[in-house]
Order: sequence, then structure tokens, then C-alpha cells
Amino acid sequence: MKIKLARIYVNDQERALRFYTDVLGFTVTADYSQGGYRWLTVASPEEPEGTALQLALNDNPAAKAYQQAMFEQGQPAAMFFTDDIEGDHEQLSGRGATFTLPPTKVTGSTIAMLNDTCGNLLQLSQLTWQG
Repeated sequence: MKIKLARIYVNDQERALRFYTDVLGFTVTADYSQGGYRWLTVASPEEPEGTALQLALNDNPAAKAYQQAMFEQGQPAAMFFTDDIEGDHEQLSGRGATFTLPPTKVTGSTIAMLNDTCGNLLQLSQLTWQG
């Protein structure tokens, strides 16, 4: 078994598409619409056949409450790993990303947190220990 897809709820799929592609640099792996439904997924260009991230429109009241509570508590909806958090911080800031936490050393890693503009916080992590 392997993980092939993870979902993140977004409050605006067009804005999410721009953020995840133009700012984060992900590539679109699927973009299909039928009626009012849109299936939209992106993946890392470093692993185009790896795990995809579905940018799902958040029209579910329970999911909206959860998304808002997690955001207000400062909890990330997703975590992405990098080998160069300082370089990514600089590059993403230059592309318009708003960081709520700059690169910060914590136990076993350096982390940074940014706002995806669609209702979520995202965490970047660079491991500093070997597992």
C-alpha cells in the first residue's frame, strides 16, 4: 500500500491554483470539471508521480469549522519538506508568500509557516537529524 493522494480544503480553487503553482511551484496533475464540481490536484515537480494534493473546494460546514479552528490555532493543514528552508523562504517570499513564522530552529528540524491565502497554514520543514 502507498499514499497516492492527500486532500486539503480551500475556500477558492482558482486562488488556490495560482498559489500552489505560481508561488509554491507545484504542477497541475489533474483539473477536471463536471457541473459545479471541480477535481483539481497538484504535485511537486521533484516527484511528479508521487503523492498528489487535491485542492478541494470547502463547501462542507463541518470541514469549514475544522479548517477555521486549525487556522486560528496556528496548526498547519499540510507539511512540506525541503533541503533548503532558508533558500525556499527567500524564494517564496519573493513570489508573494506571507510567512506567519520565519525559519525557526526547533527540536530536530527548522520550520517555517506560511498562509496559503485559501484558509490554511502550511509548514515547511527541514530535518536536522538523521532518522
